[in-house]
Amino acid sequence: MAHVEENGHGEEDDPPYTQDGTVDLKGRPVLRSKTGRWKACSFIVVYEVFERLAYQGIAANLVIYLTKELHQGTVKASNNVTNWSGTIWMTPILGAFVADAYLGRFWTFMFGSAIYLMGMILLTIVVSLPALRAPSCGNQSVREGNCPKASSLQVGMFYLALYIIAVANGGTKPNISTLGAEQFDEFEPKEKSQKLSFFNWWVFSVFFGFLISETVVVYIQDNVGWTLGYGIPTAGLGISILVFLVGVPFYRHKLPSGSPFTKMAKVILAAFRKWKVPLPNDPKELYELSLEEYTKSGINRIDHTPSLRFLDKAAVKSTITKTSWTLSPVTQVEETKQIVKLLPLLLATFIPSIISAQTHTLFIKQGTTLDRSMGPHFNIPPACLTVFVTISMLTSIVIYDRCFVPAIRRYTKNPRGITLLQRFGTGLILHVIISITACLAERKRLSVARENGVFGKNEVVPLTVFILLPQFALMGIADAFLEVAKQEFFYDQAPEGMKSLGTSFFTTSKGVGNFLSSILLTMVSDITKRHGHKGWILDSLNVSHLDYYYAFFAVLAFLNLLFFLFVAKFFVYNAEVKKSKNVDLALGTQQD
Repeated sequence: MAHVEENGHGEEDDPPYTQDGTVDLKGRPVLRSKTGRWKACSFIVVYEVFERLAYQGIAANLVIYLTKELHQGTVKASNNVTNWSGTIWMTPILGAFVADAYLGRFWTFMFGSAIYLMGMILLTIVVSLPALRAPSCGNQSVREGNCPKASSLQVGMFYLALYIIAVANGGTKPNISTLGAEQFDEFEPKEKSQKLSFFNWWVFSVFFGFLISETVVVYIQDNVGWTLGYGIPTAGLGISILVFLVGVPFYRHKLPSGSPFTKMAKVILAAFRKWKVPLPNDPKELYELSLEEYTKSGINRIDHTPSLRFLDKAAVKSTITKTSWTLSPVTQVEETKQIVKLLPLLLATFIPSIISAQTHTLFIKQGTTLDRSMGPHFNIPPACLTVFVTISMLTSIVIYDRCFVPAIRRYTKNPRGITLLQRFGTGLILHVIISITACLAERKRLSVARENGVFGKNEVVPLTVFILLPQFALMGIADAFLEVAKQEFFYDQAPEGMKSLGTSFFTTSKGVGNFLSSILLTMVSDITKRHGHKGWILDSLNVSHLDYYYAFFAVLAFLNLLFFLFVAKFFVYNAEVKKSKNVDLALGTQQD
């Protein structure tokens, strides 16, 4: 993490205040030398490590808790996991709206964190108190499938805690990474170069938190108990919030700029109301505010672009009564265009998110059927298998940032090494390979099960669990490309006043993917049981056909890759906005 040198205050080539419109919590301009950069980000990154530890401490082992403690079947437990994960990743849309329109990122994040901590405390209480904990199931009952059901109160309290956490993530998830990225002033060259590496190291911190959860926390949950297994992440989250608060004097903030949804709705409705009005040949005839007005409000003016020309009708001057719902300035139209053109690429993220969701459901359930012994006295907890994703991801990010980027940028002359869409596409190719690899591993597992007459629900196939290692490791490499690219791409290409919304696109892709995973799993399970067939996905994986299901994923991933290539071919990156030049021009105009 490079150190940014500071020149003397007042010099024209290095202004003492940030130029990107950031302020302190009281709305005052901030000194570049005393705020932001990696100094401020260090507190934010520490929070993220512990927050991801808390989240993954639940997510990694949730399918095991639902099947062993609440005694749910494979399909029901898997769907409950993906439905909860889907909600976790969808609520950030609401959080982004509140942050951009009303509270700002900091206060939205703080409210979300407080609710998050309450949810974690409640969850720890639910798994600890006998009256709220589901009844245990003896070994004989497990083998016979006669485990007592949890009461409605016990199930209800458990899910209440889970969904309090899901709602809280809506306030924290879209705002914490955006707040981190805003600690770097894009109009200062050294800080801008540091920002290019921010999302690599941000995702590194996320997966470092995962690593602790998937080893230490999961082991404690499986071998010591759920009380301590959930209590440790809860305590960690509380400590991380305190660490975040210590860094408050160093943070840079951007003021709320109004609801992005309202802004876009005004443009779209105005364009439809004037759909018969012809566009002028000269874009300069379109309605636009003066440069001084944008400078005073701290908003970057965006030049007209020829894409999505229908929306330009919103800026056409006409005989219709002038209101904000009938006439929009060019900059507002261009902001809407920048969001709309992201939507096809958002669609291209849904299939890989479906495949990624399997690492916490079916991939882990596969692990429960295999030989997990490492020596005579130690068995790998099934949820610990996801640690291979994390280790692979962490290793890949370091190699990518420290070796690949410096080497490849010599030829591409791109500061990022390769473009964001090239990194995006590489991740999609890897998801095709992951699906094929998972299919082949499952075919081998089923073959060994048949050869040894292993068909029971709780019988173990005499095959090492490490046969699943390639699909987990490849998922980590794919995440190093796709997940980082998604987060940086949607943030980078969103307009300045809609960064939280852009960041929420990343979480939306994960949320929709998890919900689609639930829908697909239910549909495939039901359809393949028709006409007297056994079905592809049963409670006993030893008589199921997950290999067919993974082959189906491979086909979907390949078709999705073709769709992405088509969309990427026509995508045009946003032009950089030089705010400092706008300020100079505005000041010059005022002086004249």
